[in-house]
Amino acid sequence: MNTQRPEKNICVNLLWTGGWDSTFRLLQLLLRHRVPVVPHYLEDPTRPSTQIELETMARIRDCLRIAYPHTRGLLQPLRIASVGNVAEDAEIDRALQDIREKVFIGSQYSWLPAYCKHGAIGNMELGVHVDDKVQALLRSFAMEFEHPAGFHSIRVDPRHSGSPEFTLFGYFSFPLFHIDKVGIGRQATAEGWDAIMEMTWFCHRPSHGKPCGICAPCVYTIEEGLAHRIPASRRVLSYFYRRFALPMKAPLRRMRTSLHGHRAGRRRSAPGTSRHP
Repeated sequence: MNTQRPEKNICVNLLWTGGWDSTFRLLQLLLRHRVPVVPHYLEDPTRPSTQIELETMARIRDCLRIAYPHTRGLLQPLRIASVGNVAEDAEIDRALQDIREKVFIGSQYSWLPAYCKHGAIGNMELGVHVDDKVQALLRSFAMEFEHPAGFHSIRVDPRHSGSPEFTLFGYFSFPLFHIDKVGIGRQATAEGWDAIMEMTWFCHRPSHGKPCGICAPCVYTIEEGLAHRIPASRRVLSYFYRRFALPMKAPLRRMRTSLHGHRAGRRRSAPGTSRHP
């Protein structure tokens, strides 16, 4: 009887940034599941960390080729797309605004699904994990499924088709949905992957080549149990930033949103702009 699984030849699309979560998933796919991986990177020219992220991924790829030669045939060339070249999508933008009325999530959740939609990419793997706002948002929408490559993962249940959550996240799967950053570290240690995991990068606004401590990924890194990855001096700065400045950001964001809505309402009701006689 033939016990081979032809599904193993199916490539897995992975959003890879060189960060903690996506690199861990890359290692799982290449070293545990041994499946081909197509890594995708969306380049944001406004983010100072772009070059560091690209260099980090190149170093990790080189390390894998030497330490695990079989990955040379599994890890496909990095597909890089510019955020500025991703076509805007009105349906996706509306869904993002609807979700932002409940919880604020970043603007990447506009161009990430648009990239998948217009590139006909389904089941792009995202490193959404426990303690992530998106994980909390999607908890009641999630379902387990078996990926064609032969492992189990999580996606948004198609029964929620038509919802803003499905519109934004229906293109993705979430293999790290039930684990947090500390748990990822434990599993990586158990697998012997620590050296590669310590090569990862996460800061969006590096200071003298080191994590800044105050950008969103740095704050999440500290709050989710990996503060040791931030230099001590920047951890001190981060403490005061999180203690005094960060609590003001949400009220200011709500105020800006309210003012924007008020001004838009005034424009709609201005003389000569009404659709009704």
